[in-house]
Amino acid sequence: MSAMLSGKSSAQAEQVPATNGVHLGYNLSDFALLKTLGTGTFGRVYLARYKNTNQYYAVKVLKKVEVVRLKQVEHINSEKQILAQIKFPFIVNMLCTFQDETNLYMLLEYVVGGELFSHLRKAGKFSNDMTRFYAAEIVLAIEYLHSLNIIYRDLKPENLLLDDRGHIKITDFGFAKKVEDRTWTLCGTPEYLAPEIIHSKGHGKAVDWWALGILIFEMLAGYPPFFDDNPFGIYEKILAGRIVFPAHFDANAKDLIKRLLTADRTKRLGNLKDGSEDIKRHKWFRGVDWQALLNRAVQAPIVPVISHPGDTRNFESYPELMEEDQKLQGVDPFRNLFKDF
Repeated sequence: MSAMLSGKSSAQAEQVPATNGVHLGYNLSDFALLKTLGTGTFGRVYLARYKNTNQYYAVKVLKKVEVVRLKQVEHINSEKQILAQIKFPFIVNMLCTFQDETNLYMLLEYVVGGELFSHLRKAGKFSNDMTRFYAAEIVLAIEYLHSLNIIYRDLKPENLLLDDRGHIKITDFGFAKKVEDRTWTLCGTPEYLAPEIIHSKGHGKAVDWWALGILIFEMLAGYPPFFDDNPFGIYEKILAGRIVFPAHFDANAKDLIKRLLTADRTKRLGNLKDGSEDIKRHKWFRGVDWQALLNRAVQAPIVPVISHPGDTRNFESYPELMEEDQKLQGVDPFRNLFKDF
């Protein structure tokens, strides 16, 4: 994809976005913004067509003034730096970044199959085999991130996309952080927070394995194990640690979930001497061909329906911004805060 953007040989083009993510001289006028794919606190993601080649991409547009107001400058710069250094089959590929007076832009591959969240809500819940397939691809992605000392910290169905063949692509690295040991920031989605994050004791890679346990439960049940009308109610339930398993749960799935949702992180699966290998060797994953999975050679349980590369039928519809909301302000007091974009 990047080769089509830069006009370089594919060997050269792969190097640029994958290693440093510097902008290659693009600006917003190079793209036609077609449809909103998702919205957030200080921006939105659009389906965009690159005018030179008619290729489709996702463009994450972040309003500088909102990023600054909400004190998210460090998070955004960190997201860009992390995405620039990673390349993995089950993680969304960032091609480049650029900025103008008003916004920051991240150019990402367009993952046409939509959010796993939408497919899960449509199905109600997933079968044991379906859940195992998605969980296994996620294990490989988390294992890769942890090998680079990156904690993801925002695992949930809304941040998992399906590609055209139905394989997982993790997106949204706004909470990801490079850490050698521990960090103390309270961030993430309430239902998926590990106890050590709530306690503000300092947390590390083990929080991603806790979140995997929550995700496996939610895929199998159709709802997370700890839920309430407000975040504090959720936190109380997480700290109490009582998990009520639906009757249909597979015994090995229950065992894995319990081991991942172990409050004492020194005993949590994935955080022991053999790390992620302990998870991959668990009985629930018996029969998984991890190398074939990594090669995307295993048939996915859901193959999204798409009619062309720019198809958006697998995404929710959002109200589009008025034209005046997208106009440039002309003055940029924040450029020095985003020097790397």
